[in-house]
Parts: sequence; C-alpha cells; structure tokens
Amino acid sequence: MRILFCSRRFFPAISGMSVYALNLLRELVAAGHDVTMVSQYRGDEAGTRVYGGGPPPAVPGVRVIGRRSLGEEHGGDFERDVEDLVDSILTAHAETPFDILHAQYGYPNGWAVLLAARRIGVPTVVSIQGGDGHWVGSCCETHRRAMVEVISHANAVLIGCESFAQEVVNRLHVPRDRFTLVPGAVDTERFTPGPGWQPGQAEAPPRLLYHGRVDRRKGALDLLEALALLRERGVAFRTTCSGIGPDLDAARTQAGALGLDVRFTGYADYEAAPRAYHGQDIFASPTHAEGFSNTILEAMASGLPIASCRAVGVMDCLRDGENGLLSDPGDVEGLARNLHALATDAALRQRLATAALEEVRRVYSWPAVARRIMDVYAAVRASRPSLAFDPELEVDRACRFRAAPHLL
Repeated sequence: MRILFCSRRFFPAISGMSVYALNLLRELVAAGHDVTMVSQYRGDEAGTRVYGGGPPPAVPGVRVIGRRSLGEEHGGDFERDVEDLVDSILTAHAETPFDILHAQYGYPNGWAVLLAARRIGVPTVVSIQGGDGHWVGSCCETHRRAMVEVISHANAVLIGCESFAQEVVNRLHVPRDRFTLVPGAVDTERFTPGPGWQPGQAEAPPRLLYHGRVDRRKGALDLLEALALLRERGVAFRTTCSGIGPDLDAARTQAGALGLDVRFTGYADYEAAPRAYHGQDIFASPTHAEGFSNTILEAMASGLPIASCRAVGVMDCLRDGENGLLSDPGDVEGLARNLHALATDAALRQRLATAALEEVRRVYSWPAVARRIMDVYAAVRASRPSLAFDPELEVDRACRFRAAPHLL
C-alpha cells in the first residue's frame, strides 16, 4: 500500500507529535508499505528556538518532503501553508499514486488532506492529537468549521483515548461514533530501565526529571512552583529539565527568581532520549491536557515512578495510587504532596514503578498499536473520499493563533 503521511512540524527535537510520527513510519516500512511523508517545518529564528527548526530529518525507508511553513512564519497565514501542503501532496501523487492519505492533526494538516482527496479521489485518515483537539476550533469560526468538517468527512478519524474523544465531542459538538480509539504507544525495546535498575531505588536527594516540550500547558511552570514549596518544607530534589519549547526562557527565569537549582539541558534528540531517563529516580509530568502522552509512556517503560495530573489523555493510562500519583491540573499544592510522597516512600516508588512497567509492556507497544492503524487503512482503502463539504472557508483574521501561530 502507498501511504502519504502529512505531518505537522516533524522536527528533530523531542516532541510527542514527532515521536509518534517516527515510530509509526518505522512500523509501516517494516510491514512493507511504501511511505511518503510531507511535513511542515519552521525555518525562522523564532520557530527554530521553540521547535528545533530546519527541514525534517531523514527516516529510513521513507521519502521525506519538507515544506517550510512560510505562511505561519509571516503573520499566521495558515491558508497559505494549507495550499502549499495540498500542492505538495498532488505533485507527489502525480508521480506515483497514493492509496491512503493520513494526516497527523486535524488542522491544518487534516484540512489539507481533505482538500487534496477531493482532487485525487483517495480515502483519508486523520489523527486528532494533543492541542489540536484541546483548543483548535475554540479560537475562531474558521478553525472550528475546519475541525468539524475534517471530523465529519474523513474516512476514518483516530484519537488516543476516551477522555480525549469526549472532550472533542463536547467542545465541537461532533458525533462520538466518528472516532476510532487507537492509543499512544512506545518503543519498549528502546525504552527500558537503565543498567542496574531496581524498582523504587533512589539517591538522596532523589533525582527528578521533567522531559519533553517546555510549555506552561505541560505544567513546566507549575513544577517549579511545587519544587519551591518542597524546599521550604525541607524536601530536596536534584532536578533536570530536558527539552525546549515556547516557555523555556520563562522557566529559566522562574527557576532563577525562586532560587531553584535546576539543570536545563535544552535540545533533546529522540535517538538519545532513552538515556535521558536513565540515572533518574522520579518523573514529573504535571500536564494540563494531552492527546496521549508519549513521555509518560517512555517513563513507564523506563521504570520510573510518575507524578502527573488527572488530565485528559493522562487518566486513561495512569491511575492514582495504582501505577502513578495524580493531582489536579494546576494544583501546585497537590503536586507538591505527591512529589513529597515519592521522595520519601521507597515502597510506594517500587509499587508504582513496577505496575507501570508491566502495563506499558503489555498494552502500549508500537507493533500492536501500528497494526491497529494498518487495519484502519485496510478498512477504508476501497472507499471514496467525501465530497459533501464546502472547500472554501471564510477567513477570520482575528483568530488568536495568527498572532502566536507557534501555539496552534
């Protein structure tokens, strides 16, 4: 099967969307599919600082076509970038026709794939992921309508978990039966406990890891506030913040203002990611919302006890007191209590880490999840794309994301 995968900002720095894309593409190639990826990227200084920047890296066995998102860089002109994605898909299809168009994210990529499918008659699959489902469409009528059209007219719509599906249903008023649940996954052969690992083992003071996009919506700033509370109560951590993102400078400033000794290691390459978890004792991900958290799955597979939140996309894989500790999103006091418990209770760390490791290996391995996606491809391959929507969107220039397009 010839598959076109249309990715949003596939970039070399650590990101849930790029990790998801990379692992899925590897599984598709291993299964014998012919895969092309068309991906946007930021090439400007601001985008490079936040996302790592530059064209997408090579993926073995995949034809990679990078398209610089010039519209996004210049005033949040997403329509310009949609047109560029459509043209790129049509050009690649003219060379060797595709059987499936799979978009990662509903907007702008899903909308671009829907428009391309109208022209070439190829069925579409769209994955709703992360912020795309949490807030895109609540920003303006243009993006609300685009998201509704994509969800209503793609041949299949994939989403990571039930809590995330219900959020999108309630926010955009779309039918629940439009979604097929396919969870996130992790490469459990690459992400494993480090050498000499013993569940629950920790140094004094414990080594605490935050790894991923440094973003206040991921709870990065909440974590710093919680660490300040713990220091006042005599609880110490050695803290590493790994990754880049829109709030990296704010996090550094806040850590300095609070007098916290946090090691910011910056850019994190996916190939080196397994080592980021080794030599750590506790993982913190106080995120406010996820589609399905890759870093939580990686931490589970690496044998670390986890403090996170009762957030969409988290509570489907972590259960408080069973395989992690959960506080409410934004509840700094609750996060501090959970970190205190993990710092001081070796038996608790051991129980949570062991349960999480067993579950991630059983449920969230990439071969099993990729097979479910390939089954969806097979089910829609003979279908025609829907033409029952208006391809013209009235553009709302007041959308808040046009002033801050890196947040869309």
